[in-house]
Amino acid sequence: MSGQSTVLSFVESQKARRAGRARRAVAALMAGLGVCAIASLLARPLGAWDGKGHMMVAYVAYQQLTQATKDRVDKLLRKNPYYKTKWKGLLPDGVNDADKKMYVFMLAATWPDEIKGGDDNYKDDALEAGTADEDGNYNDKKQHRYWHFVDLAFSTDSTAVPGTPAPNAETQIERFRDALKSNKSDKQKSYDLVWLLHLVGDVHQPLHCTTRVDAAHQAGDRGGNAVTICLETCGSDLHTYWDHVLGDASKPDEAVPTAQALPAADAGKAGNVTTHDWVTESFGLAKTTVYVDPVLAGVGPFTLTQPYKDAAKALARQQIALAGARLARILNNELK
Repeated sequence: MSGQSTVLSFVESQKARRAGRARRAVAALMAGLGVCAIASLLARPLGAWDGKGHMMVAYVAYQQLTQATKDRVDKLLRKNPYYKTKWKGLLPDGVNDADKKMYVFMLAATWPDEIKGGDDNYKDDALEAGTADEDGNYNDKKQHRYWHFVDLAFSTDSTAVPGTPAPNAETQIERFRDALKSNKSDKQKSYDLVWLLHLVGDVHQPLHCTTRVDAAHQAGDRGGNAVTICLETCGSDLHTYWDHVLGDASKPDEAVPTAQALPAADAGKAGNVTTHDWVTESFGLAKTTVYVDPVLAGVGPFTLTQPYKDAAKALARQQIALAGARLARILNNELK
């Protein structure tokens, strides 16, 4: 994509390519995974909350960073290959230096989605059986699609649930946190930082931490991707609805007003920086707030009601604010 391409175009590109990429991935996946695990990796969403939501998480976090941490992340993000090219084209004209650094931080949180949906230099790669937690770097040119979610399964009718494939968002967050505390090179930490910014947002979207199983769908619904909903018309999927529930924004300054209007995160919850707790929290929210009336058993189509939409927006605002507060705490306390 050119420097003027928007974050929103990344989503559109992903949707257009999804079916073809899934077919190409099947052969590699079949060799190493069972059917349930394979299905969970196909047709996955581009990223939780879409570009706007990820930028909002980063905005919230940035307001809570110490000046020393701001200086450190700015130095690291300058090593990202998009720093002088694509990100520059998404900055508003006449932006001052302080806001420029904040906007770059916000854009950095979208980078793991950008390389999936809009950069042909990065290629699909498949999760293989027995793969341990992985390192990555700017030279490997892998999209690492399976890092974006944790497929904790639950059943609505006592159907046996599949195991949780790994590596996944939880294992990788832990790995990146360890790396940022280490004495690794700044170039490696730059890569780990942009992934951490993104994945903390991902695991606070409930549908990135679950897959719903029943007798007719033993491989699960892939975080709501297989669930059809009706808004003005029918045909969208539940996961996409939740990703876009707070609207879209193509540039960081467009996301700021919505981020500024978020409620303050609960202080007690914000102090919990245990990654596994975040994942199980989102898993629980999926069962109590996402898969509720009118989203009943099966894969729809379901017509969303106004009370459901209102509850979804309220939860999204809560979770984005919480993700930002937790991210800031991690960076302030752990980044070297």
